[in-house]
Amino acid sequence: MTDLNALTAANAQRWSKAKLTREAEFTRPARVAVANKGRYLAIARSAGMPDIAWVFIAVSHYRESSQDFATNLAQGDPWNRVSVHVPAGRGPFKSFEDAAVDALVRCSPYAAKLKDWSIGGMLTNLERFNGIGYANRGLPSAYVWSGTDQYVKGKFVADGVFDPNKVDAQLGVAGLIMVMMELDPSIKFDGPAPLIQPRPIQPATEPVRDGMWLQNSLNRLGASPKLNLDGIVGPATRNAVRAFQLASGIGVDGLVGPETFAALDKALAAGKPVQTLPVPPDIVLPPPGTQAHADLADTFWGRVVALFKPKRMP
Repeated sequence: MTDLNALTAANAQRWSKAKLTREAEFTRPARVAVANKGRYLAIARSAGMPDIAWVFIAVSHYRESSQDFATNLAQGDPWNRVSVHVPAGRGPFKSFEDAAVDALVRCSPYAAKLKDWSIGGMLTNLERFNGIGYANRGLPSAYVWSGTDQYVKGKFVADGVFDPNKVDAQLGVAGLIMVMMELDPSIKFDGPAPLIQPRPIQPATEPVRDGMWLQNSLNRLGASPKLNLDGIVGPATRNAVRAFQLASGIGVDGLVGPETFAALDKALAAGKPVQTLPVPPDIVLPPPGTQAHADLADTFWGRVVALFKPKRMP
């Protein structure tokens, strides 16, 4: 049986000397986590946890379900259906928030009851949330340390199945917390700071409203069809913006300006999906000189243009 006090001390020691080995990969998930701080903080408070626990929830959300708000914090299964992975048999739930509170309050290791929220305690709490199989083998947890020099190889490839030569491609929560601390200086822990190499990331006092934030927000508000979280504001995302604008009674142009940002903030604060209807996709005319463009002559505007063309005299 693992000595949790010893594990906490070991994680604190690792933290004090850890360096990122895949630092560029941490930036996007760290920005998404900080952008959704308000949502994670509300969950922590609903679960009766200290405010710093929002960091625990944010990084767990990355590891368990790649920051997808349509899935359960406990294991990454859809929260609107009964879960099939461990912990199985949970749900269905009414929202991501309800599922998250259930995971924290009613599922082992009952994170809402944990008391040690120092950095060593936080990392050990996270390791316990995933399972202490690594600690039982005397190894640093891939869940915690992947992407830092504290982890080399070894991964649980399925529940209870350990591959000693497998390298975890997913980033660990410790490195993610390091980069989040750079973006949000209000995140503080007792004890020595990690050894973070300087890089050109400016601390952000406001959420990062990028394409990923927009897509996450629209999905939370009921975008249909659900948007892929790729950060690219393409036709599908613009169409979802227009549907949201139409439902919100504001100007419908597919662009996200001050009025749309204000409407998004208001809807997100209300915590209820906005009932949207799909709107027609962008109409793209064929390029001039093509047969498809020539075929447009039979349309209404084609006929109008034809009226004004010079006529040949017989």
